[in-house]
Order: sequence, then C-alpha cells, then structure tokens
Amino acid sequence: MANNGRPGAMRKAKKGPSGGTGGLGRKALEGKGPTPKAEERPYHKAFKNKQLAERSAAKRGDAKRGDARAGGRSGTNVRGKVAEEVVTGRNSVVEALRAGIPAKALHVAVRIDMDDRVRESLKMAAERGLPVMETHKPELDRMTNEAVHQGLVLQIPPYEYADPTDLASETLEAWKKGHIRNAPLFVALDGITDPRNLGAIIRSASAFSAHGVVVPERRAVGVTASAWKTSAGAAVRVPVARAGNLNNTLKTFKKMGIFVLGLDGDGDVSLPSIVLAKEPICIVVGSEGKGLSRLVRENCDQIVSIPIDSAMESLNASMAVGITLYEISRQRSS
Repeated sequence: MANNGRPGAMRKAKKGPSGGTGGLGRKALEGKGPTPKAEERPYHKAFKNKQLAERSAAKRGDAKRGDARAGGRSGTNVRGKVAEEVVTGRNSVVEALRAGIPAKALHVAVRIDMDDRVRESLKMAAERGLPVMETHKPELDRMTNEAVHQGLVLQIPPYEYADPTDLASETLEAWKKGHIRNAPLFVALDGITDPRNLGAIIRSASAFSAHGVVVPERRAVGVTASAWKTSAGAAVRVPVARAGNLNNTLKTFKKMGIFVLGLDGDGDVSLPSIVLAKEPICIVVGSEGKGLSRLVRENCDQIVSIPIDSAMESLNASMAVGITLYEISRQRSS
C-alpha cells in the first residue's frame, strides 16, 4: 500500500548546489563607485551651505554690475533716487503724518499698547488711504535696523529728484512766456549735510516763491524723512533737483543766463546793495564753518555778504538763505 505521508508534513529539500540566475543578478552585485563628497550630497548640511554661498556670490556680482551701470554709486540708482526710508517712534510718526509727508505704509506692532499717538496715527492713515499693516516685532526691528520704534513705523518712498538743467530750462521758458511773474530763482547747496538745514531751506524757498533747490549728489544731504518733516510739507511744492556735479551745473546755469550769487561773510557786495535781484538768480550757500568751496566760489558771478553784528561769526545756512530770499522778494515786489 502506498504511503501518502502524514498530512501537513513538508518534504525535506535535497542537498546539493542550487540553480543559478543565469547572470540576471550581476548588475545588482556591481559597486556604486566612491562615496560622493559631503557638498555633493543633496541631503547633507554641506550641500546646503554650498548652495547658499553660490547664491550670495551671485547677488554680490549682480550688485557690482548694477553699481557699474549706475556710475558706481551705491545706494542710488540711475535716476538718482535715494534708498527707501522709515520714520520710527510714536512722536515722530504722528508728526510726520501731520506734516503730510508722502508715505507708503504704516506698520503697527501686533498687540500694540494703544495711546493717543497711535490712535491719531491710525486715524490719519485711514483718512489718507494709507495701507496699515500689523507687523511682528522681529520684522519691525529688521526694518528699522534695531532702532527704537515703539511699535510704530512709517515707510517713506524714495524721493523723485528733478534734473537741474531741465528744471532751469522749463522755468526760464515759463517766465519768458509770462506763465510766471517773477524771474527764475533757485537755491543751490554746497556741502550741506544736515537734513534739518535742507528742510528749513526748502521751507524758506516755498515762502519766498523760489522755483527750486539744487543739491549735489555726493557729500551732501538728500531729501530724507527728517528733511521732509522740517520742511513742514513744503517739499511737495518746491522741486528739489540733484546735480551730479554742482560746479558743472552752475556753469550751465550761467550759460542759460542765470546769475550765480554765492553767500559768504567776505563778500564783494552787501545784501541790501545787490542790483541783480530782479534777474534770474541762483543763490549758493555753503556749510556753516567751511563756507563755499574754492571751485564753487570761482564759479559765482558775485559773492554777497549779509551784514551781521561783529560778535556773531556766521549765520546758520538756512537762516542765511531765508534772509537773502526775503530781501530779493522785497526788491522784486517794490
């Protein structure tokens, strides 16, 4: 009788060599070559660091190429715009909004402690249609370069400077056609670095019907948030032009028929005695202490001095401009 074996029992495998794969597993046994370097492995920290370094180098290269296209002037572009600024602190922000300084956005800290200054700032921003953004403190710190901001930051757009030659040409043309009553009157600044001085000069220029202010592009102040605030909004009414080279601009003005008068304590003529008040004029003022630079002085048609008490060495630049503009305005109206 055949023995079918016990149910569920497994037949024992025979001993001896097993069958091969016929070479099908050869590729699986091949090596993968040497281990890649750390910076070549996508999931390794060194790989990410290498990528960051390459991106940083690429950005520096783009910045250098941009500076070369802009004449090597860092912080400005081809059109002469200044970098975007911010007004920080509750008092400064509310005063800037009261003065009507052009603004881009108002940033308010998340969960800010409300007071009258914050409420007034929010009200004025809403009336002007300014975007109000709730911003976390770390981002406000980054925007203000760690300055004290008290949870309130006003973002100011770059100032759009006029071209001095175009401004003078357009003003002369308008005067000749009778569109403006008085002869062109400009104020040029030589080495003024205090934004409050610039703001006060813009304010005086607006008060006495000057047609523009000219500032040099280098080693001089531009229209900053502080200048805006000091001008009390007059920077909206009086155009500010930026000159690549102040001496060349003054030479161009003279060729156009504009008389260049420099203000200095050791002048050729005293202010009340000037005879050019009703002609096209550009008044040039230097910094307090240094005064006019040598080349600017040489490009002036006349040096004018303001009579002051001998005990006073010099006047503040904005005060000197204000007095001079008043006298010219008085003579033009007589």
